[in-house]
Amino acid sequence: MARAGITADRLVAAGADLADEVGFEHVTVSALARRFGVKDASLYSHVRSAQELRARVGLLAAGEMIDRIAAAVAGRAGKDALVAFADAYRAYALEHPGRYRATHVQQDPAVVVGSPVPRRTAEVTYGMLRGYGLAEPDLTDAVRLLRSTFHGYCHLESIGGFGAPREVAASWANSLDALHVLLENWPRTAPASPASPASPASPKETPDD
Repeated sequence: MARAGITADRLVAAGADLADEVGFEHVTVSALARRFGVKDASLYSHVRSAQELRARVGLLAAGEMIDRIAAAVAGRAGKDALVAFADAYRAYALEHPGRYRATHVQQDPAVVVGSPVPRRTAEVTYGMLRGYGLAEPDLTDAVRLLRSTFHGYCHLESIGGFGAPREVAASWANSLDALHVLLENWPRTAPASPASPASPASPKETPDD
């Protein structure tokens, strides 16, 4: 591939593909230089470091993931939205293991600034949960529960951590039924007083971090 054809976007996309192929931990500037057939130094005009490269791969993956989730939940509410959200999350995590791993890297503020991905992720996630009538601080608590449940389940499934004969997909569906019941019966927290307002939800508090 000609050196002139390399752009920052193509470099990051190649990094995301490499993450899925060989694992996110193997995404390096040197590995991508070999893929493009150039010297390492020629890529540093597009990314400052391997850390920035990985951060940009994570942002790309987070954007892909929330786009899939948003399309799945569009026009749905309540349990239908929850199941659509969760199924889209799980499908992306299992189909793109390297990209998914990239979404859990602590983001560099310099990379995230100006990107619509964190805000869009928060809007889609919190919007789905508002269908259950939740408000802060319960919204953030519920997001943390979903994030922990979805990530834990997908991680264990990806490494073959479920050894019982019960079908993994059946357990997933039953877990979503249980989450729906829990969200419908969430123990409401009294709103914070005006003198000590609750902090606004951080974009990091989303199930696809």
